[in-house]
Amino acid sequence: MSHKDGKKQTGIERLENAFAVCKAEGRRAVSPFITAGDPDSETTVAILKSISTAGATCCELGVPYSDPIADGAVIQSSYTRALNAGMNLEKMFSIVSEIREACEMPLLAMASYSLIFRSGIEAFVKRGESSGLAGFVVPDLPLEESDELDEQCRRTGLALVRLVTPTTPPERAREIAKRSTGFLYCVSVAGVTGERTALPDGLIDRIKWLRKESNVPILVGFGISSADQAREVATVADGVIVGSAVVRCLEEARDVETMANAAGSFVQELVKSCQVC
Repeated sequence: MSHKDGKKQTGIERLENAFAVCKAEGRRAVSPFITAGDPDSETTVAILKSISTAGATCCELGVPYSDPIADGAVIQSSYTRALNAGMNLEKMFSIVSEIREACEMPLLAMASYSLIFRSGIEAFVKRGESSGLAGFVVPDLPLEESDELDEQCRRTGLALVRLVTPTTPPERAREIAKRSTGFLYCVSVAGVTGERTALPDGLIDRIKWLRKESNVPILVGFGISSADQAREVATVADGVIVGSAVVRCLEEARDVETMANAAGSFVQELVKSCQVC
């Protein structure tokens, strides 16, 4: 997508537009998470097309890593399947390039900082920009060590989404909120990703507090596994991030078409639940 003057939009601008559409339509954002290359590139592309058609605002594309830090069993298993099938960074970027030709849904790569650092920060960000990524989510990047990646992202107009957890002290959370671009990722629970049966105590109040500190949309992730939970979060947050529940529904499918349809149906259900007016 381009500006009216023909200038190519930045990743941050594409995210801003996507959130603006949600606001205009009276709904909260829905950002699914799927693993790049699980079980293969062809299926990943089909799933991304399906969830885009279903109304996903944006999507986090997990970059498989042999030693994930914050991921629970469901996503760890998906990483293992993708790595065993030969998924790597170049193939991930190729998936992004293909999807950018097919739909406008912004994609963010969720990657361990060690992968970015090993690739060379400037080179990684430039490759992300050229492939069509809208930005990055880097869950293991401390605020104090983020300046170089932050600078490269701002230079290329890509989002660098920051994470705030239940154990983040208020002053630190305030600084993280100020420096996050694209959106702010509010982690709902301490621990690893995975489906939970109920939202944690204090989450709603924490979101309300963060809203006062953040200039970007606040999306809540970790543990949201149903449309009902998404609806509850949508009353105060700007959107929801759903990962393990999406990946699990893909595990039960047997072929590309079935997987794509399963993901699309689940995302469509989430989108409907996030209609607030």
